[in-house]
Amino acid sequence: MEKNEEIIYHLTELRKRLIIVIGWFILTLSLGLYISPQILLFIKSQSVASVIEWHVFSLTDGLFIYLRCAFIFALLFTLPVLLYEVWAFVQPGLTDSEAKGTLAYVPISFILFLTGLAFSYFLVFPMMLRFMETMNKKIGAVETYGIDRYFSFLFSVVFPLGIAFEMPLVILFLTRLGLLTPERLKVSRKYAYVGLAVVGSCISPPDFVSHLSVTIPLLLLFELSVIVAVRYYRRMGALVSNT
Repeated sequence: MEKNEEIIYHLTELRKRLIIVIGWFILTLSLGLYISPQILLFIKSQSVASVIEWHVFSLTDGLFIYLRCAFIFALLFTLPVLLYEVWAFVQPGLTDSEAKGTLAYVPISFILFLTGLAFSYFLVFPMMLRFMETMNKKIGAVETYGIDRYFSFLFSVVFPLGIAFEMPLVILFLTRLGLLTPERLKVSRKYAYVGLAVVGSCISPPDFVSHLSVTIPLLLLFELSVIVAVRYYRRMGALVSNT
């Protein structure tokens, strides 16, 4: 009976957390629907986009972009609430030190993701557009961009880098779980460099300067991840030896 009561308690707690997340998502979605025109106008006013005319090729293109903008806005600002509610759900099973340590993941994860979005939008995306513009001029093509294709291209460039900026947190988390050690990180460094160089070349224009502009920050993020993981590992080792 006690076990059944415990299961019911956890299910009730999970339900409460889900209601909070869904409620916050609906609230931010409503706000997103209100401010989406301002967001889209801000994107259009940026120097990289101001010279490009957004065309719609169907009656619903503008509506879908408006709704997509509101949806992404809601997802973005629901992310920290979701992370916090996940932490709050598992927190009773953690020690005090584990609870404090994992709680720091919530704001840091959100900040890293926003940093990745800003880096990719203000640096990588303009390079991509300039490269495409140059190539189109070389072949004598007339640039006529549909708004749907423009934003699909924008999201395909911006969001992967936003996720890539979570690398330090992911490596630290895997180190906490014991799946990674400083020795394993050092052994895998050369493979990580090759992998990040490939990723950088895939999401940047095919010229040397653009490759370096994207790949070097990714490599620096990896090295920062290694430093953070090594410091944590040594601190845990010192605590164990003291006890």
